This record gives sequence, structure tokens and C-alpha cells, in this order.
Amino acid sequence: MSVFERLRVGLRRTAEQLVGRIDGLSAGHSGDPAAAAIETLDDLEGILLEADIGVTATARLLEVARGQAGHADLRTVVKAELLRLLEPSGPAPLNEARPRVVLVVGVNGTGKTTTVGRLARLLTLSGDRLVICAADTFRAAAVEQLEVWAHRVDADFVRARPGADPAAVVFDAITAGKARGRDVVLVDTAGRLHTRANLMDELDKIRRVAGRAVPGAPHETLLVLDATVGQNGLAQARAFLETAGVTGIVLTKLDGTAKGGIAVAIATELGVPIRYVGVGEQLDDLVPFSPAEYVDALFEPVW
Repeated sequence: MSVFERLRVGLRRTAEQLVGRIDGLSAGHSGDPAAAAIETLDDLEGILLEADIGVTATARLLEVARGQAGHADLRTVVKAELLRLLEPSGPAPLNEARPRVVLVVGVNGTGKTTTVGRLARLLTLSGDRLVICAADTFRAAAVEQLEVWAHRVDADFVRARPGADPAAVVFDAITAGKARGRDVVLVDTAGRLHTRANLMDELDKIRRVAGRAVPGAPHETLLVLDATVGQNGLAQARAFLETAGVTGIVLTKLDGTAKGGIAVAIATELGVPIRYVGVGEQLDDLVPFSPAEYVDALFEPVW
């Protein structure tokens, strides 16, 4: 399937919750036009919040819908405004640094290590030569999983002894990437709760050490969020934004929820662009995020 078709399938449950219900709003409302308009906006507010669009984006959508009442159909108004809210998201700007250092961070259970493997494949397909760094020195299974991914995509692999200093492992990986002329050093960090100050301090140390190894590093810090946790993910994200210098979001498991509107909440309430989304369990189901394709997939779902 094409990227767009995978998005359509992955967002099917959200489309049913959001667009399917918006399309049915006109039925059963009062015969009085003014009263019907109020009922419609009240219903729209509930639909948007239940899809995890978020309070900020919902307020904006209601404001626009109120201003356009009687001039455009509700579906058209919502679609256009969703696209506008998501516009800052998308591919990262080009960076000429070599190697380009990409940190992947997040709490346990978000699909972080799997995301690193899938991202490695995407980067390899685009022509980048990689070093994959296993900076999770706590979970042996995660390291072994990453090593399998490295072999699959023909990437160099750097790991450390259990319990070693993660920052030292990252420094070694970047040094290897420089010596071997690699394009990207992709770093999988240990899953950490945003409430654990010591682990967040460790992440800050990794960032400082990376910056000493290559000017400007890390050049991208991607936070992996699980779409199925909805608004709870925003609290995680805010803490990582404060301490980890997050530059982009990877939103996983969109296919497992009817609340894929969390993408809109992230863009409007955090001001951080979404770079990639996970829409399934297959190898190719991590896709670059395109606001236009995301919105089109919501409004042209596979029923």
C-alpha cells in the first residue's frame, strides 16, 4: 500500500469517531435555524473533545465554525481548520552536519525501540548510511532487538556493557560515525519516566556529550508518544520538552485508537512538529507525517 493508503487504514477508527459523527450532525436538530446552529456547535464540541483534539484546538475550531455558519458546510470548515492547525508539522529541515545525530527518547511502552528500527529502515531507504547506538544500558532485550535491526539495514552498531555510562556509549558511536564517514548516528536511549529527575539528568548529560563530539548535536531529538494514552501523553511531552530539547514527535499506535485527534492537540498545545506516525504493526507502518495526507485520510477513510 502507498503511504496515504496506510494512513487511511490506520486512521479508520478516528475517522469514524470524528468525521463520521460530524457528517451526521444535521439530523435531529431543532427546526429553528438559530437553535439548530447552537445545538450543532454543542454537539461538535463534544465530538472534537472525545476524539482528543484538545481544548485549545477545539476552541479554535468552534470559533471558526461559528464565524462560517451559513456560509460553508461544517465538514469543509473543520477540514480546512485542522489542516491549518497542523501546518507546522512535517519533515525536519535539511541539516548538513555529518554525522547528523538523532536522539530518540520517551517513556517505556511507547514503542520506542521498534520505532528506532523502523526509522533506521526509512533513513536507509533514503540513502543515508547509519550508525545505530544502543544507549539503553539497562534492558538487554532492547539492545538485542536493535542489533537485529542494524543487521537488517546494514548499519553499524555500537553497544556497551550492561550498566555502562550511556553518555560514553553515545560519544563512542558518534566518534565511530565520524571516522567511518556515516551520515546519521541514530541513538536509542533508555525509556524513562518524566517524573524521575535522575534519569532526566542522564538524558541531559547525553545531550551535552553529543554536542562536544559534533558541533550542534543532537541535531534532532525525537520524542516517541503512544497515541492510545491520549491527553495523558501531553503531560509526558511537556516534561521532556523542558529537559530534553525535543524538536519533533513520533506518534505511535494511531491504528489502535479512535482518538487520533491527539495529533492536533500536540501540534497546537505543545508547538512541536510531528515528524512520523505509526499506523500499524508492519515493517512499513512508520510513515513521515504530512499534515495534508493526515487530514485527507481522516476525511477519506477506509470504512
